[in-house]
Order: sequence, then C-alpha cells, then structure tokens
Amino acid sequence: MIGIRPEPWTHDGHGVHALASRPQQPQGPALLLVHGFGASTDHWRYNIPVLSERHEVHALDLLGFGRSAKPSGLSYGGGLWRDQLVAYVRERIGRPTVLVGNSLGGFAALAAGAALGSEAAGVVLINAAGPFSDEQAEPKGWGAITKRTIGGALLRSPLLQRLLFENLRRPSTIRRTLNQVYIDRSNVDDELVEAIRRPSLDPGAFGVFRTVFDIPRGQPLDELFAELQAPLLLLWGIRDPWINAAGRRAAFQRHAPAATTEVVLDAGHCPHDEVPGQVNAALLDWLASLPAA
Repeated sequence: MIGIRPEPWTHDGHGVHALASRPQQPQGPALLLVHGFGASTDHWRYNIPVLSERHEVHALDLLGFGRSAKPSGLSYGGGLWRDQLVAYVRERIGRPTVLVGNSLGGFAALAAGAALGSEAAGVVLINAAGPFSDEQAEPKGWGAITKRTIGGALLRSPLLQRLLFENLRRPSTIRRTLNQVYIDRSNVDDELVEAIRRPSLDPGAFGVFRTVFDIPRGQPLDELFAELQAPLLLLWGIRDPWINAAGRRAAFQRHAPAATTEVVLDAGHCPHDEVPGQVNAALLDWLASLPAA
C-alpha cells in the first residue's frame, strides 16, 4: 500500500506489526484501525489509502494475529487486546484518536475507547462482536447438560481442535467462508485469501486458535457503552449472516448512547472490505462532524 509505512512496536515485550500513514497536513483526530478475528492490517487495504488523504491513520495486528507475535501463555481475550490498543494510542499516537474496529476488533476498540476516556475522540463499530449482559447467562435444563457434556467435550478435544484448525486454514475453506459473509464477492480474491492463510502458518498460530474455545468474554457491551465518553458511530453490514445484524441492531439501539450515529449498508460481515467506498464516505462524513479537539 503506497504511502503506508510499517512501524514495528512492542507491547509487554511482544512484537506487534503496525502501519502508519500521515498526510502532510492531517485534519481532525488520528485513526486506529482494528481488524477482526483471523484477519490483520491487510483487511484495511481499501480504507487506509483513502482515509489517510486527510487523517493520520494507524493500523495494527492484535497479538495472536497477522504479523504480530503469537506467544504461548498469554491470556488472549478482550482484556489483553484492550490494553494493547490503549498502550498504542498513548505511546505511539499521543493525541485524541478514533478507534475503528470490525467484528472482534470492534469489541476491542469499544473496550479501549471506554478505558481511554477523553483520550478517545470517537469509536466506530463495524458489525461488532461481543456479548451483552443478558447474553452471558448460563443455559439451563437440557441446554446446560448438553454444553457440559457433548459440546464441552468436543470443544476441549485437542485432536478435534487440530483437525478443525487444519481445515479452516485451507485456501478453499477460507474462500468458501468469505463467500458466505460477503454479499458482493468481487473483493474475495487471492490477495485476501492469502492474507488470512499466511498468519495461520506461523509458529504459535494453533495455540492462539485453541484459546478461541476458552477466550474470556470480557466486559459486556452494555457496560462498556455506559462508560464510553466519546462519540459513537455504528456501521452495519445489514446482511451479515454471522452477527445477525437485525437482532444485534435492536440490542445496540437499546444500550448505545443516545447521540449515537448509525449507518446501514447493504453488505455482509466485513463492509469495510466489501463496499469500502461506502464505508470510507460514511466514516469521513462522520469524522467531519466531530467537534474540534
């Protein structure tokens, strides 16, 4: 990506892959882009060049993903990634920042935005993942029995986890999965498939994948919304088959701050890569509406 420089960083002694692009005369707040599960900075390929024409733009790979370190023994989950983002804003950007996250990255961006307080200039959630308080209750009756027996045994089996991992990182499986969550598949290309496959070959990748089954859910979204001081923009790919955007929107509308801005797009789980022109335009319009720092 032209004009975008790698700027390696470390968090708690672990290497983090980060990118930055700065116009000669940046406008408004800086931006920090946060990818979803299994993705990386490469997933912002159509966003960084456009957004950085006006704004200072940063993107990083969360620990355990992309080109960042994948050490064993880390407690992968919302707390780790929240702290990573907070540290990056304070150590590398050093001024009010809008955090933009897709899927799992949205959950991390919201948690970091709440923790940063006035240091967060805004938060943008693109089909964000994460639980609400009422979704964290344990199932009862036969649901609880199934979870503790059949489902729990399957998810805890290292052999089955390994088989699942090997299947999921096959190029054909990656492409098939992307085709399920992109409505317009024009951008499901070899470059995107390889960007997802390549990190799965790194030492430690399987260990990170295994933690998926034990990742702490983290602080509920409704609690994070209550703590958030910064403006909030919700960008929805309304035809997302994973997040079930229609149901999620209702929950977000109940709990998000009253002044939240919402934009609905005819797209799937990753609208920033599927319909980047629409996402870039919506994001730039919203950024222009923010009060000057």
